[in-house]
Amino acid sequence: MSTKEEINQIAGKLADLTFSLLAGCQEKESRLAEQHGLTQAEFRCLRLFGTDESVNNKKIAERMNLSPSRLTRIIDGLVAKDYIIREIDNTDRRNMRVSLSAKGAQIVQLLNSAYVDIHKEILTDIDETQHKPLISAMTSLLSAVQRWNAKP
Repeated sequence: MSTKEEINQIAGKLADLTFSLLAGCQEKESRLAEQHGLTQAEFRCLRLFGTDESVNNKKIAERMNLSPSRLTRIIDGLVAKDYIIREIDNTDRRNMRVSLSAKGAQIVQLLNSAYVDIHKEILTDIDETQHKPLISAMTSLLSAVQRWNAKP
């Protein structure tokens, strides 16, 4: 069993690692977005669509943790690039449905493929015997973070 001091040391290492990992992931996203003429926020917005054909603006703002006005600027940029189509809700003008255009669906597919390729490349720098334990540990960490975030 770990002592209180050991737990504090492990928690400190985990804090440093997650901070560095987040910074590295943001750099990775920024590079990929730039390669495709997108801002990092536009890249993240497009990645949220996944297989969804249409998404409510409030859902996007919630997932991206953005204010409605900031999201509107991101959506405006993606509309101007012809990646998404914006439709105002007739019953509530503050609401809109955002869907991928044909060009948008192509870029999302391209981005998703490039994102996986980047991770394949990263995995080449990790011993193959560590791949499954890495995924298991990251899955456990994600679950713990999600449980922590769900607490009041």
